[in-house]
Amino acid sequence: MTAVTGQEHWTTKKTADGDVKLFLWEKFVGSPEQQQGKPAVLFVHGSSMASQPTFDLSVPGRPDSSVMDWFAERGFVCWCVDMEGYGRSSKARDIYCDIANGADDLKAATDHIAATRGVTSFLTYGISSGALRAALFAQRHPERVSRLALDAFVWTGEGAPTLQQRRKKLPEFIANKRRPIDRAFVRSIFSRDHPDCADAATVEAFADAILALDDSMPNGTYIDMCSKLPVVDPAQITVPTLLLRGQFDGIAGMDDLIEFFKRLPSPDKQFTVMNGISHASFQQKNYKMVYQILHAYFTQPAPVYTDSGQH
Repeated sequence: MTAVTGQEHWTTKKTADGDVKLFLWEKFVGSPEQQQGKPAVLFVHGSSMASQPTFDLSVPGRPDSSVMDWFAERGFVCWCVDMEGYGRSSKARDIYCDIANGADDLKAATDHIAATRGVTSFLTYGISSGALRAALFAQRHPERVSRLALDAFVWTGEGAPTLQQRRKKLPEFIANKRRPIDRAFVRSIFSRDHPDCADAATVEAFADAILALDDSMPNGTYIDMCSKLPVVDPAQITVPTLLLRGQFDGIAGMDDLIEFFKRLPSPDKQFTVMNGISHASFQQKNYKMVYQILHAYFTQPAPVYTDSGQH
């Protein structure tokens, strides 16, 4: 097994309320100097967990539970960042930490990576509200995203039973900047759509990792997803894009995603339905399949012919 190194980074995001500290995590094989020229992956977490539990999880008896390690071993340098209000990043501001704020965090994180590592363009993967953050970031800064992968994504919210249920609590979310989380809540992420998609040991390890960092989560992404969709415009996402949709996902409505997909202007786009997957794909029994789909997309050769439109 190739040894993978993890290195923590800190940066500041400038805001009207003062500087906000953001935590970044980098994983790679070899020395920092040897990362020059390697493809860089930026992983973007969702509404209810910080970045390391999602992308750098360790589960006894379940090899390659860390997607960051898996990609690092295959020649990538991997990055993730705790959004403001999550994990090890600052939680000081009395704000909702919505999707637009998360896109600001990705701008600050990539500023830091460019300054310290010279990387200016990223293979960018986001899951759930992290997919919305990643999509908005790509819409605002297409020069920073070489390829975009959106997993468990939602556009208008049409046909999303999980969001229909969640809207019943919208007044509660608006009344409070944060909501408490516990082990039962983490388990509910896996039980709500199709309980057999994940094994209990992985769910418990995931819960352990999440709860070691946080006992509450910001409400901003929930409010956005329940009452403000759409927050991105597919016509303005010009980068190559992959949509990943779990077979049983209660948030990513199939027709909603197809309509979004049709409006993406890049001819370099793919839509993949993942068999036996519900919502949190990297923590499912079929996680290796998800890695393979993502790896294939991120290593796809550039086309030797494209139609310039001039005949």
